[in-house]
Amino acid sequence: MSEISQQPRALGPKGKTRTEKSPYLTGWKKELWDWSKALIVAFVIVLLLKAYVFQLSTVKHQSMQPTLYENEWLFINKIAYEFGDPKRGDVVILKDPSEDDTRKEHLVKRIIGMPGDTLEIRNGQLYINGELKVESYTDVKIEDGDYGPVTVTPDHYFVMGDNRHLNGSKDSRTFNEVPISMIEGRGDFILWPISKWAKL
Repeated sequence: MSEISQQPRALGPKGKTRTEKSPYLTGWKKELWDWSKALIVAFVIVLLLKAYVFQLSTVKHQSMQPTLYENEWLFINKIAYEFGDPKRGDVVILKDPSEDDTRKEHLVKRIIGMPGDTLEIRNGQLYINGELKVESYTDVKIEDGDYGPVTVTPDHYFVMGDNRHLNGSKDSRTFNEVPISMIEGRGDFILWPISKWAKL
């Protein structure tokens, strides 16, 4: 009978043969790692959504009353204008174009005038292209005096706050029309407080 000689298998660390495999992580360590990966992925997704899709914005000051009140939370749709243009009546968040010491980082206003529109304020009333505009979202006539007429240039929008009381809003009557590039998103919903939840 012929004999078959077996060569000893090389040993790895801690006496294990190289052909033996041990799991990388087991038990609670594996579960912790799985949870960590899920949280990291979720965090990255939230950051990307916040950067490119939506953001939550807190209303400050009173320029949008009676539609929006201070400390309400708005859901801002940041991709709305990637697939379409702003429309008259949209509530938008924009960079403050002011250049004085009253400048804020962002403003919330309503689009009143579209490119090519001629706007005028007479006797507390807003006229667009010569026609009286009935504004159901306001609660008072415009108290800041007459303005215009002015014509909105291409790729620009005329914005105003809904607060039409005297000095109630700093808007395009102060800093003129704003370019589309300064409009960062459309306010779609009031999210907080829950009792005020509503579509804008």
